[in-house]
Amino acid sequence: MNAEEPRPRPLLVVDGANVVGSVPDGWWRDRRGAAERLRDRLAAAGGPVDGPVPGPYEIVLVVEGRARGVASVPGVRVEEAPGSGDDLIAALARDAGDRPCLVVTADRELRRRVAETGARYVGPRALPQAPTPAPTPTPAPAPTENP
Repeated sequence: MNAEEPRPRPLLVVDGANVVGSVPDGWWRDRRGAAERLRDRLAAAGGPVDGPVPGPYEIVLVVEGRARGVASVPGVRVEEAPGSGDDLIAALARDAGDRPCLVVTADRELRRRVAETGARYVGPRALPQAPTPAPTPTPAPAPTENP
């Protein structure tokens, strides 16, 4: 690569099952919906604000099991793991070659595997949090008439 060629964007690989499972918000009732919300959050935020590999990133969200069927959107490519999501994530990290790669997971064994490929890793808390919905105001009680 010469000085005039643009540097490739770092690859950000997100362990969808692990990140979704890190927040007890009822994700188990709708795994695909939880993965879609994570995908949309990644598309809006673009990845970690700071970390060992600066962005902007090419973002890949890896889904598996009942979270399959989530479509890619601009800014986030969704990859469906045919078997183990961890195996696909490790392969993506390995295939990044000399390109910087950052994996988001809290899985210790997966962290070890991606580190062996030269990739870096951060935990789910490195991602910007989903916005907290504003509380719905409680309507004031209707005035009562005194007889």
